[in-house]
Amino acid sequence: MTIETHGSAGPAESPAQRLSFPRQHARTQRFTLGAPRAFTVAPDGSRVAFLRSSSGTDRANQLWVLDLADGAVERVAADPQALLNGAAERLSAAERARRERSREGGAGIVGYATDAAVELAAFALSGRLFAAELRAGTARELRTPAPVIDPRPSPDGRHIAYVAGGALRVTGADGEGDRALAEPEGEGEGTVTYGLAEFIAAEEMSRSRGFWWSPGSDRLLVARADDAAVRRWWIADPAHPESEPTKVAYPAAGTANADVRLFVVTLDGARTEVTWDRARYPYLARVHWSSAGAPLLLVQSRDQLSQLYLAVNPDDGSTRMVHAEEDADETAWLELFPGAPSWSPSGKLVRIVDEGGARVLAVGERPLTGPQLHVRAVLDVADDDVLISASAGSAAASPETGEVHVYRVNELGVERVSQEAGVHSAVRSGGLTVLVSATLDQPGTRVQVLRDGKQAATVASYAQRPGLTPRVTLTEGGARKIPCAVLLPTDYQEGSGPLPVLLDPYGGPHGQRVVAAHNPYLTSQWFADQGFAVIVADGRGTPGRSPAWEKAVRKDFTLTLDDQVDALQGLASSFPLDLDRVAIRGWSYGGYLAGLAVLRRPDVFHAGVAGAPVTDWRLYDTHYTERYLGDPGADPDAYALNSLVTEEGLAAPENPHRPLMIVHGLADDNVVVAHALRLSSALLAAGRPHEVLPLSGVTHMTPQEQVAENLLLLQVDFLKRALALS
Repeated sequence: MTIETHGSAGPAESPAQRLSFPRQHARTQRFTLGAPRAFTVAPDGSRVAFLRSSSGTDRANQLWVLDLADGAVERVAADPQALLNGAAERLSAAERARRERSREGGAGIVGYATDAAVELAAFALSGRLFAAELRAGTARELRTPAPVIDPRPSPDGRHIAYVAGGALRVTGADGEGDRALAEPEGEGEGTVTYGLAEFIAAEEMSRSRGFWWSPGSDRLLVARADDAAVRRWWIADPAHPESEPTKVAYPAAGTANADVRLFVVTLDGARTEVTWDRARYPYLARVHWSSAGAPLLLVQSRDQLSQLYLAVNPDDGSTRMVHAEEDADETAWLELFPGAPSWSPSGKLVRIVDEGGARVLAVGERPLTGPQLHVRAVLDVADDDVLISASAGSAAASPETGEVHVYRVNELGVERVSQEAGVHSAVRSGGLTVLVSATLDQPGTRVQVLRDGKQAATVASYAQRPGLTPRVTLTEGGARKIPCAVLLPTDYQEGSGPLPVLLDPYGGPHGQRVVAAHNPYLTSQWFADQGFAVIVADGRGTPGRSPAWEKAVRKDFTLTLDDQVDALQGLASSFPLDLDRVAIRGWSYGGYLAGLAVLRRPDVFHAGVAGAPVTDWRLYDTHYTERYLGDPGADPDAYALNSLVTEEGLAAPENPHRPLMIVHGLADDNVVVAHALRLSSALLAAGRPHEVLPLSGVTHMTPQEQVAENLLLLQVDFLKRALALS
């Protein structure tokens, strides 16, 4: 299927007209500032809470409320500027690390939690605890020990639990009675925390929290993480040799993880440990506690080939198995999904499972979807239905390239909630649904509030409009029908001749780039406007197609390079591609793919830009790396095959040398700069020319405006030099 769009985004606002695209893109944080996000719907349908900054260049989020009872009026419930009296934010090291794990580049109120009625919200600013009464529209500070992390009100709104100094604490919603419920034991280095997600849970499992209130507000489930056994790495800032390096507990593949336990903690501080076979199932992947049933856990084995769904008895901490899953062939892994598992209101287990070659929604023992849908997340579970997001499955009548839709599912069938071609998600409570939509023909996202399926309101976006519009064609390329997006220069005239090619993939697990939305292609279009035909291809390993497609990369990441080549060659007959001038750029896994391309396939690729690349998978974390490549001690050949720094990685020395620029942030604690340095050393030893661009003070994100802008400009300059373009 081919979809082509040359839609108009309309004129950019006047500040944007005075900026280059790279500067505007950086200043607006990829045009996300000013866009509403983080929606919470009151169960009575009277209001919606959300975050939004005041403009497309303002990083500081405010907490807003949309009052539907008063005619869909938006009002500010908490303004960080007023609450801090204009003072600059000060973040603790723990809060900075938490934001890095969640890729949070904003400021102000970046997260909040509410009680069950969505009347009380709690959030942290500069490590201080604040509460907002959402009906009254007032906010106040609660005096507590600092720095405060992840405050969460009890469902009844009478208490707020939070983490400070590695301890799980609770205070009254009136600020009285603050006390510790669970504190790190002993003295020394401080390896124990209560109530926080450990590195692996936050970085790889999408479990960003470490405590959960009971529905009755009388006790909590609290995770205890001890990283004493985890290796310590040191991340220095060479630009400031007077500064001490930062010590990081980093669980690299094949090494020890943090020890994670779980406790039931009452409001008087009594603790009961939750018991399961932690030796066999060390990963605490999901926790769900609702009034529909007992606390529900999903625990995984370290090899991620088996997992258990466990119901907890909160009185004595014992667990009983509700369901077990195992990869019978021991050839792939068991995936984790947003919103699952959970209980339905009738007490049935809700989960997403790979069954019969499809990814389906199951409630109890019954699958409610089939191969027509590829289920991606559970969004809400109600009495009458389950709200999910899904792509078209393998049995769909016509593929919907890059589309993700919201569906209502029950025993009677499936109903699509989102109608426009695009990428959609939703938040729902009671009869009110907040539908967030992105489409190819309009920039940014649009937010509709639906009551019983009909629009009751919209939520405004203050995001800037980009100064360019992607000229994108969604199609399939190569023998494997790989989802692709092809972008040509805005002023390109048909028949003008072939263009040098730039592949711009992520290309790996969990990173779908070919989507039916406008803004994800802005940077690719900017590169196209520099004189390239840009190709974005999602090969095997990327999400959204089928379980077999995603799991094909087990033990062999080099398949992702084969698919980039397949897509490129398959598109050459339909688009003006000069296959004698082909480059590739990417970040993170995309950076690895760029390095792999110029080293393994110099017959196809003539230059590459590898940003923050993983070059030696033994240096990457346990949960991600072992899922795909196994234990490096048991399967060293898989690590050698997929490495860029071994003899296998550098490929045959007689291969032609291709220009390679390696870019890496020196403060990166996810893909540490050792990856880039080891690759550079290996290339130097092999006599292979290359360039290294170190980014001082930059993490795995590049939020600094000048850095982000100049990084794009330097890449274009390098690519034009490498391909001998005028």
